Amino acid sequence: MTTATPTGDVLIRVRGLKKYFPVTRGILFQTKVGEIKAVDDVSFDIIRGETLGLVGESGCGKTTTGRCILQVIRPTEGEVVFQDQDLTKLNNKGMRAVRRSLQVIFQDPYGSLNPRMTVGSIVEEPLVIHKIGNKAERKDRVKELFQLVGLNPYMVDRYPHEFSGGQRQRIGIARALAVNPSFIVCDEPISALDVSIQAQVINLLQELQEQFNLTYLFIAHDLSVVRHISDRVAVMYLGKIVELTDRDSLYQDPLHPYTKALLSAVPIPDPAIEATRERIILTGDVPSPLNPPQGCSFNPRCPFVMDVCRRVTPELKITKSGHQVACHLY
Repeated sequence: MTTATPTGDVLIRVRGLKKYFPVTRGILFQTKVGEIKAVDDVSFDIIRGETLGLVGESGCGKTTTGRCILQVIRPTEGEVVFQDQDLTKLNNKGMRAVRRSLQVIFQDPYGSLNPRMTVGSIVEEPLVIHKIGNKAERKDRVKELFQLVGLNPYMVDRYPHEFSGGQRQRIGIARALAVNPSFIVCDEPISALDVSIQAQVINLLQELQEQFNLTYLFIAHDLSVVRHISDRVAVMYLGKIVELTDRDSLYQDPLHPYTKALLSAVPIPDPAIEATRERIILTGDVPSPLNPPQGCSFNPRCPFVMDVCRRVTPELKITKSGHQVACHLY
């Protein structure tokens, strides 16, 4: 596989990442009858200080990719290199030492906070786990974090049910920042929020990134949000990266037929342009990751399908413009 290395210090290097979930039959004597290829040979680099957007349909493997990078889910194959260490080869004790630098902001601000704990205890918990500071220093740190994310420090003794969805997501962000990480997986952090609150959370993430030189993997469905926050964008389909390039190139000159279809579905606020532009309607359903099609995974729905697409899986290659695209058309 050809993988372009963008200019800058590479913080995360992912190579040949795979995650297959076994499918079994039977209750007492479980027999493996297949496997779901949730992530299938994914490779990319994430540069220190950048935001890499990861987009695609539901079930394409975006969240699994993020969790495999963090080793929350152990991958089936592949490498995840962080600070010259292959995280896939570290045991649980070795990963514990690295986890301070790798954090996550979850999609659901309601389900990701323990309802039996005060929000101050929730934000303090990473500090306790990693034995950072004494009790008084941790309390001061929690209040500092609340101020950083735009919450009143006097709210630390309240419980999650006393906060709105946007406030809960700010608490989740404060928890992720508690141990001064360098890399954060943002797993659809705004999809459960109102549109007006989404903009506030996105602006907060950008301010924190600039202030602390954070690096994000930003997983999302909303392509307009991804365009706003990301430096580069990777498009995922059925467990594979089909296109990867910088933000402006992707939105102005998409190459992969799937990317073109995705972008054609994004509404444009100008009615005149919206009325004249071509909308690409994909036929058929997304194939099952339990039984993906032979060759290009997009070939059953692609309007430009050729014979070679049904036989040979295209590799992610670099075009003359610097785009990375997995398509036999290029």
